[in-house]
Amino acid sequence: MFKGSMVALITPFDNGAVDEDCFSRLVDWQIDEGTEGLIPVGTTGESPTLSHEEHMRVVELCVKRAAGRVPVIAGTGSNSTREAIEFARHASAAGADAQLVVTPYYNKPTQAGLIDHYTALHDATDLPIIIYNIPPRSVIDMTVETMAQLAKLPHIAGVKDATAKLDRPLATRLACGPDFAILSGEDATALALLAQSGDGCISVTANVAPRLLASMHKAWRAGNIEEAIRINELLMPLHEALFCEASPGPVKYAASLMGLASPETRLPLTEIAESSKRQVEAALEHVGLWSAAREAAE
Repeated sequence: MFKGSMVALITPFDNGAVDEDCFSRLVDWQIDEGTEGLIPVGTTGESPTLSHEEHMRVVELCVKRAAGRVPVIAGTGSNSTREAIEFARHASAAGADAQLVVTPYYNKPTQAGLIDHYTALHDATDLPIIIYNIPPRSVIDMTVETMAQLAKLPHIAGVKDATAKLDRPLATRLACGPDFAILSGEDATALALLAQSGDGCISVTANVAPRLLASMHKAWRAGNIEEAIRINELLMPLHEALFCEASPGPVKYAASLMGLASPETRLPLTEIAESSKRQVEAALEHVGLWSAAREAAE
């Protein structure tokens, strides 16, 4: 179920409020473009600044609009285990196919604390869990040994690995077994992760280049390695540009240039700098996405 090109969806805003119509259109567009999984209310979806009501509403919208066409993996993570369980139970009731659970941030639990946190979430619902290991944001790093212990639980289904350590996926595969989904959480190393026993990517860049990324993953699975490499090389400047400032500021600006959504973010994120805008524009032009969007508008 969890493979190929998946997207960490942006949450579009309109004058401070969640733009539900725009979000629903984005879901349809992603599926039409070949995206194989949808992840609402993750970091890219600005979950830290959504109210609980907004968070749950976006999950509901995503599940309803996807209508079973592709899996929906709802962001449910929190640095409060009780809060994460609340989000998990809601996602399960809403009909999500799985949940993405970031390692608890700020309070810095030990590896034993991580095991207890994920075990409590595991026992609270039957919803499969994708562990989200992203040390740059959460400070802590779940070890391969800890992950292997958690992988023994039946509902621990995989990991979104955003460590950018290219030895990690293979070590995880050997420790956690063939059925444990290993997904990249870092666009620039996604293809390399596939070569190191990975299964797919939960992508930021797919918000604006879903067809290209879906094609890259399908080419890899078909054994067309040269085509996968070609697409990856084409997209590298865009991957870099979309992280020239804190995400999702750059990708929302890119989406606005393509007529997909407003560039609006919520504080403490602000409008990206003019120099960052030029970098995003150049990267979109390099890929051919901005010129295509302008031609469509005309």
